[in-house]
Amino acid sequence: MWGLGLDSETVKIEFHQPSIDLADSFKAYDVRGIEDQTLNADAALAVGFAFVEVTDATRVLVGGDMRPSSEDYVAAFTRGAVAAGADVEQLGLISTDMLYHASGVLDAPGVVFTASHNPAGYNGMKMTRAAAAPISSDTGLADIQRLAQGYLDAGFLESRERTGEVTQRDTLKAYAQYLRSLVDLSAIRPLKVVVDAGNGMAGYTTPAVLGGEVLEALPLEIIPLYFELDGTFPNHPANPIEPANLVDLQAAVRAHSADIGLAFDGDADRCFVVDERGASVTPSAITAMVAIREIARAKKAGETTPVIIYNLITSKVVPESVEAAGGRAIETRVGHSFIKAYMAEHSAVFGGEHSAHYYFRDFFNADTGMLAAMHVLAMLGATDESASTLAAAYTPYVASGEINSQVEDQAATVARVLAEFDPGVETHISTMDGTTVRATDGSWWFNIRPSNTEPLLRFNAEAPDEPTMVWLRDSVLGIIRA
Repeated sequence: MWGLGLDSETVKIEFHQPSIDLADSFKAYDVRGIEDQTLNADAALAVGFAFVEVTDATRVLVGGDMRPSSEDYVAAFTRGAVAAGADVEQLGLISTDMLYHASGVLDAPGVVFTASHNPAGYNGMKMTRAAAAPISSDTGLADIQRLAQGYLDAGFLESRERTGEVTQRDTLKAYAQYLRSLVDLSAIRPLKVVVDAGNGMAGYTTPAVLGGEVLEALPLEIIPLYFELDGTFPNHPANPIEPANLVDLQAAVRAHSADIGLAFDGDADRCFVVDERGASVTPSAITAMVAIREIARAKKAGETTPVIIYNLITSKVVPESVEAAGGRAIETRVGHSFIKAYMAEHSAVFGGEHSAHYYFRDFFNADTGMLAAMHVLAMLGATDESASTLAAAYTPYVASGEINSQVEDQAATVARVLAEFDPGVETHISTMDGTTVRATDGSWWFNIRPSNTEPLLRFNAEAPDEPTMVWLRDSVLGIIRA
C-alpha cells in the first residue's frame, strides 16, 4: 500500500525544494507538468491543502495512475489534504473514470494523479467536486493554483488544529459492477477483441470489466496488448489519437482475425476503435452509434425527445443520426467542462467529442472510454454484421482529421484565411469555438481553432467525398502555411 508520509504531530509543514511556478502546469481544465521540473511533491502537497480550502471538503478521494511519480505525489497530496482538516480515502491505482465513478457513488470530491496521454516524464492532476462535478479554471482550479502558489512561495504551510484521517478503499470491483449494470454484454454473440492498453491503466481496468478476473466471464475473448502497467511506455505512447500508435493494434486485429480492436489512452478515459480489417472507426461514428442506443433506452424509460450533446468538430452524421432516432442534438464548444455543463443543463443522456471523449448521464455526466467501448461491443454483438459494415452506416462523409500547423500569429493567420479563401459558393461563418466556415448548402465545412497552450492552429474539415475534402484541406492549409 502506498505510504502516507504524514506526521500527525506536525503543526508547520515546510517545503524542501525551491518554489516552482504553477502557471507552467495548471491548464484550463486540469494540471499537467514535467516531473520534478514544473510539478513535484511539494506542489502536490500545497495543492492538496488548497484543494480542501477551495472545495470545503471534509472527505477527499485520492488515487493515481501507473506513472513512476504518482505514488509519491499521492502521498504528498494526502499529507496536504489531511493537514487542511479533511479525511482522505486513498483509492490506490485508478483510471480517471474510476475517480469519476468513486466521486459519483460516494458523493465526495477527489483527484487522480495522471498526465493522460502525455509521454513519459509527465504527470498531473484531474480534479472533481462531489458527484464528479468538474473543476476547471472558472470553477475553482484558478483559486487552487493561487492558494497553492502562495504556500510554495512562503516555503511552508500550517496544519489545522484538527487533522484528518487516512483510510484505503479499493473500488475496482464496484466500478466494474457499475459499468456492467449499464450495458449488459452477457447475451451477445461471442466476440474476439484485441485491446491495446499502451501500458496504461486500461491494462488494469479491462480484465475487471470485460474479462473474468473480478466478475463472471463474458462471451468475449480478450487478446491483450501491453497490459503491463508501465509509466515509461516502453512500446508506444499511450495516445491513440495519433495513427502511429494504432499500428500494433491494427496488426494484431488482422493477425488474430479479431472482430474488433480497442485502444485506450494512458488514463483510460478515452477509447478508439478499429474494425476487423484494422481500419480506424471515427469517434464521430462511435458517437452516433452510442447516441442511437442511448436515445432508444431513454425513450423506453419514458423520455419523449432525449438530448445528445456533441462538439462542433464532430461529423454532421451525429446530429443527423440523433434527429433520425427521435432525439435532439445540441452543439457545444470543444472541452469537457463545456460538455459536462451542457449535459447537466439539458439533462442530456449522452455526449460525444471528436477526440473520443464520451459522456454519459448515467455516469454522472462524466466521460468514460470503457462504457463507450461496451456500447460498441453490445451493438456489434447483437448483429451478425462485421464492425466495418456496422461503422460504414455511420461514416457517410470524409473527414480530414485534426491537422496542426505552427504559426507565429494565430489571429492574423485566421484573418488571412478568411480574406484569401474563395470557395466559389456562399458560406456561413461561426466563431463559437475558433472559426468555422460552412457551405450554406451543407456540403462541407472546416474549422480552424487556436491551441490554448502552443503556437498552433488546429484544422478540421469534412466533405461529402474524398476529392472535395482534399481540395478543402489543401486550399486552407496552403493559406495557413504560406
